Amino acid sequence: MSDVGLLYVGAVLFVNGMMLLGHVSGTGAAPLNFFVGALQVVVPTWLVVSAGSDGTRIAEAAGLYFFGFTYLWLGVNLVTRWPDHGLGWYSLVVAVSGVGFAGHSWMVLGGGVLAVQWLMWSVLWGAFFVLMARDRADLAPAVGVLAIGNALLSTGLPGFLALVGKWHDSPALAGGLAALGILLLLVCRPVGRRLAAHPRSTAGPPAPHR
Repeated sequence: MSDVGLLYVGAVLFVNGMMLLGHVSGTGAAPLNFFVGALQVVVPTWLVVSAGSDGTRIAEAAGLYFFGFTYLWLGVNLVTRWPDHGLGWYSLVVAVSGVGFAGHSWMVLGGGVLAVQWLMWSVLWGAFFVLMARDRADLAPAVGVLAIGNALLSTGLPGFLALVGKWHDSPALAGGLAALGILLLLVCRPVGRRLAAHPRSTAGPPAPHR
């Protein structure tokens, strides 16, 4: 994922995480999903066109569409209140594909850190699948914490550090990032319960639209 793309994906994951925790309305989160979704479609298109016959660069760019389509689709659902089941099953496709991209990053590109990032994104999109496709609205706060954690650990902070030349692949960084990702997964439910907004009425935190 491009460094600029990572930075703004961090922003949209943070806002979406706050939405799942009940602190931002769906319509309030929709515009940023449209903005970042459009960016994540335009950027990979430019990368693919400029890659020519370079299969490695094309493969790197291809994965970005998964995220762009996710944010655009979510933006549409937030505005229209269309059901989220389709987006949930699409998230499963992204999660499974992310494992493949992680393997490609590790074995072909030699990027241990990028491989860990892809695995973290796979876990997050797998959580989106459970939340939306399996009707587990009770997990919204936990998934919100996962999204906010990824906004910092796997997207926003790496994107910023890469832009200023301070993000470099190393086994130590890959191992540290993997450890933080596992810790995030372990604490997301209890932290989600603490951070979830207290409902003003009988309604709970924002749930998938049906």
